Amino acid sequence: MYVIAEIQGQQFKLEEGQKLFVHHLKESETGAEISFDRILLMEKDGAVSVGTPVIEGAKVVCEVLDPKVKGEKVLVFKKKRRKGYRKLNGHRQQFTQLLVKSIVA
Repeated sequence: MYVIAEIQGQQFKLEEGQKLFVHHLKESETGAEISFDRILLMEKDGAVSVGTPVIEGAKVVCEVLDPKVKGEKVLVFKKKRRKGYRKLNGHRQQFTQLLVKSIVA
């Protein structure tokens, strides 16, 4: 059984027991349970149901493993040739690590 859920504007394919990283959830603590109800597609025993746009009554329950995880550093380098202009910026996105506990149909 799997579902496709929308979490903070991004779509994820989720199964029970799966770990995933989503963009940082501000009101999350370690061990807290969060449920997402924007389920776009659900597959159970070969039967696929598609929402219009979401499936009513379906939700995914997740547990927060780590509320603030930093992603890999992305370097942004700007340069204008023959002008002596060079600029180097770095950025690390913050994520929240979740564990999918159950899928409720």
